[in-house]
Amino acid sequence: MKENADEKEFFGILCREEQFHDDWASSVDPLSVQVDALESACTMPETRYIISSLGKENIKNKKILEIGCGCGEGSVYFAKQGADVTATDLSSRMVELAKKVAELHGVSIAGAVCPSDKLPFSDCSFDIVYAANVIHHVDIENTIREIKRVLKPDGTFVCWDPIKYNPAINIYRKLAEGVRTIDEHPIDSHYVRFLRKNFLKVKNKGFWLFTNLVFVKYYFIDKLDPSKVRYWKKVVDDCDKIKGFYLPLEKIDAFLLKCIPPLKWLCWNMVVIAKGKKNV
Repeated sequence: MKENADEKEFFGILCREEQFHDDWASSVDPLSVQVDALESACTMPETRYIISSLGKENIKNKKILEIGCGCGEGSVYFAKQGADVTATDLSSRMVELAKKVAELHGVSIAGAVCPSDKLPFSDCSFDIVYAANVIHHVDIENTIREIKRVLKPDGTFVCWDPIKYNPAINIYRKLAEGVRTIDEHPIDSHYVRFLRKNFLKVKNKGFWLFTNLVFVKYYFIDKLDPSKVRYWKKVVDDCDKIKGFYLPLEKIDAFLLKCIPPLKWLCWNMVVIAKGKKNV
């Protein structure tokens, strides 16, 4: 009976996530999707770090799978660098949107509609698996097992997601319920430990500590309703306007996180790069 109840609950989560992201995709103009911002926007430190770590020159001709492609920023960016990209999402409308964005940028990507823990690909198919703001939406351990299965033996898994520990950010999450799904579960230290059990090399880096004061500005000064405005999208739209405020805070973050590494667990987001599959 419990197993049936668990399956029913999991199916309910999938349905809610699919509907939420279908609705989101329907509201997005493909022309508004900012692909190049992954590399150029000062307020995208996570993706700038990922691109630097992978090596932009090393992306060309790689087979890349994006899990939870969303609007397609990541998939289209990698395709523009010459990669062979497959974009997946639970939402069919998100996959459609990503392919439209690719067309607008003069590239093509493959698409597949599927849950992250049931990938319709052969073992050892991809050089890189990329997941942006996805892991906190899914069944983590089963998703990582699938990612590990489809990666080549020396492949790389790259992701970035929100962290659960900062109390101020958790207050923001409650205020932003209108633009979040109810089943989200920000990552924790258990997630990194699980990756270390499955990959030979794992490094993780936190982003957005004092830079979160941008969100404070949006709420208290600009009076933007966090349940209607996606702050994490707006910081990209506003990057040129707020860089004078943001960049000094980023330097403070870099100094503090270098001096006191455990502070990374109080950041908003964490990038994790895992390389080389363990035989476990």
